[in-house]
Amino acid sequence: QVQLVESGGGLVQAGGSLRLSCAASGRTFSTRAMGWFRQAPGKEREFVAAISWSGTSTRYADSVKGRFTISRDNARNTVYLQMNSLKPEDTAVYYCAAGPPRPSSSNNTYLGPIDYWGQGTQVTVSL
Repeated sequence: QVQLVESGGGLVQAGGSLRLSCAASGRTFSTRAMGWFRQAPGKEREFVAAISWSGTSTRYADSVKGRFTISRDNARNTVYLQMNSLKPEDTAVYYCAAGPPRPSSSNNTYLGPIDYWGQGTQVTVSL
Protein backbone atom coordinates (compact mmCIF):
# COMPACT_ATOMS: atom_id res chain seq x y z
CA GLN A 1 0.00 0.00 0.00
CA VAL A 2 1.29 3.45 -0.95
CA GLN A 3 -0.07 6.74 0.33
CA LEU A 4 0.64 9.95 -1.55
CA VAL A 5 0.38 13.33 0.16
CA GLU A 6 0.71 16.50 -1.89
CA SER A 7 1.68 19.90 -0.53
CA GLY A 8 2.83 23.28 -1.79
CA GLY A 9 -0.28 24.54 -3.52
CA GLY A 10 -1.63 28.02 -3.00
CA LEU A 11 -2.50 31.35 -4.55
CA VAL A 12 0.07 33.05 -6.77
CA GLN A 13 0.04 35.90 -9.26
CA ALA A 14 0.53 35.27 -12.95
CA GLY A 15 4.21 34.98 -13.75
CA GLY A 16 4.99 33.61 -10.31
CA SER A 17 6.28 30.23 -9.19
CA LEU A 18 5.25 27.38 -6.93
CA ARG A 19 6.84 24.06 -6.04
CA LEU A 20 4.58 21.12 -5.35
CA SER A 21 5.77 18.14 -3.35
CA CYS A 22 4.35 14.64 -3.14
CA ALA A 23 5.54 12.50 -0.25
CA ALA A 24 5.04 8.76 -0.63
CA SER A 25 4.87 6.07 2.00
CA GLY A 26 5.99 2.50 1.49
CA ARG A 27 9.10 0.77 0.18
CA THR A 28 8.28 0.64 -3.52
CA PHE A 29 8.49 4.33 -4.39
CA SER A 30 11.87 4.00 -6.09
CA THR A 31 10.53 1.30 -8.43
CA ARG A 32 7.62 3.38 -9.73
CA ALA A 33 7.30 5.98 -12.43
CA MET A 34 5.54 9.00 -10.93
CA GLY A 35 3.41 11.71 -12.42
CA TRP A 36 1.42 14.86 -11.92
CA PHE A 37 -2.06 15.46 -13.26
CA ARG A 38 -4.44 18.39 -12.86
CA GLN A 39 -8.14 19.04 -13.02
CA ALA A 40 -9.67 22.45 -13.56
CA PRO A 41 -13.32 23.18 -12.69
CA GLY A 42 -15.65 21.69 -15.25
CA LYS A 43 -12.84 19.92 -17.08
CA GLU A 44 -11.46 16.40 -17.17
CA ARG A 45 -8.29 15.45 -15.35
CA GLU A 46 -5.30 15.92 -17.62
CA PHE A 47 -1.70 14.77 -17.68
CA VAL A 48 0.96 17.32 -16.70
CA ALA A 49 4.29 15.54 -16.27
CA ALA A 50 5.89 12.16 -15.59
CA ILE A 51 9.26 10.90 -14.43
CA SER A 52 10.88 7.47 -14.60
CA TRP A 53 11.80 5.53 -11.46
CA SER A 54 15.44 6.64 -11.77
CA GLY A 55 14.63 10.25 -12.57
CA THR A 56 16.61 10.18 -15.81
CA SER A 57 13.58 10.32 -18.12
CA THR A 58 10.87 12.94 -18.03
CA ARG A 59 7.84 13.83 -20.15
CA TYR A 60 5.59 16.89 -20.20
CA ALA A 61 2.31 18.05 -21.60
CA ASP A 62 2.83 20.61 -24.36
CA SER A 63 0.98 23.22 -22.31
CA VAL A 64 3.62 23.19 -19.55
CA LYS A 65 6.78 22.31 -21.46
CA GLY A 66 9.54 24.80 -20.73
CA ARG A 67 7.76 26.16 -17.64
CA PHE A 68 7.35 23.13 -15.36
CA THR A 69 10.02 20.71 -14.16
CA ILE A 70 9.37 17.35 -12.54
CA SER A 71 12.03 15.76 -10.32
CA ARG A 72 12.30 13.16 -7.62
CA ASP A 73 14.39 12.25 -4.58
CA ASN A 74 14.18 8.50 -4.02
CA ALA A 75 16.02 8.79 -0.71
CA ARG A 76 13.20 11.01 0.56
CA ASN A 77 10.37 9.16 -1.25
CA THR A 78 9.31 12.47 -2.75
CA VAL A 79 8.48 13.78 -6.21
CA TYR A 80 8.38 17.48 -7.01
CA LEU A 81 6.82 19.76 -9.58
CA GLN A 82 8.51 23.11 -10.00
CA MET A 83 6.10 25.47 -11.73
CA ASN A 84 7.43 28.73 -13.17
CA SER A 85 5.85 31.46 -15.29
CA LEU A 86 2.44 30.44 -14.04
CA LYS A 87 -0.62 31.44 -16.02
CA PRO A 88 -4.27 31.76 -14.97
CA GLU A 89 -5.02 28.69 -17.10
CA ASP A 90 -2.76 26.65 -14.82
CA THR A 91 -5.38 27.03 -12.08
CA ALA A 92 -6.48 23.54 -11.05
CA VAL A 93 -6.29 20.86 -8.41
CA TYR A 94 -2.98 19.08 -8.91
CA TYR A 95 -2.75 15.36 -8.22
CA CYS A 96 0.26 13.15 -7.70
CA ALA A 97 0.08 9.67 -9.23
CA ALA A 98 2.11 6.49 -8.88
CA GLY A 99 2.50 3.96 -11.65
CA PRO A 100 2.92 0.24 -10.91
CA PRO A 101 6.26 -1.16 -9.69
CA ARG A 102 8.54 -1.94 -12.60
CA PRO A 103 11.85 -3.77 -13.09
CA SER A 104 14.93 -1.60 -13.30
CA SER A 105 15.14 -2.30 -17.03
CA SER A 106 11.86 -0.40 -17.53
CA ASN A 107 13.30 3.04 -16.98
CA ASN A 108 10.61 5.00 -18.80
CA THR A 109 7.87 7.47 -18.02
CA TYR A 110 4.95 5.17 -18.79
CA LEU A 111 2.47 5.54 -15.92
CA GLY A 112 -0.45 3.37 -16.76
CA PRO A 113 -2.36 1.93 -15.16
CA ILE A 114 -2.19 4.29 -12.19
CA ASP A 115 -1.86 2.40 -8.92
CA TYR A 116 -2.33 5.27 -6.47
CA TRP A 117 -3.53 8.88 -6.42
CA GLY A 118 -2.95 11.63 -3.92
CA GLN A 119 -5.74 13.74 -2.52
CA GLY A 120 -4.81 16.81 -4.56
CA THR A 121 -3.59 20.31 -3.82
CA GLN A 122 -5.20 23.50 -5.13
CA VAL A 123 -3.19 25.87 -7.29
CA THR A 124 -4.78 29.21 -8.11
CA VAL A 125 -3.11 31.71 -10.42
CA SER A 126 -4.54 35.22 -10.42
CA LEU A 127 -4.09 37.98 -12.98
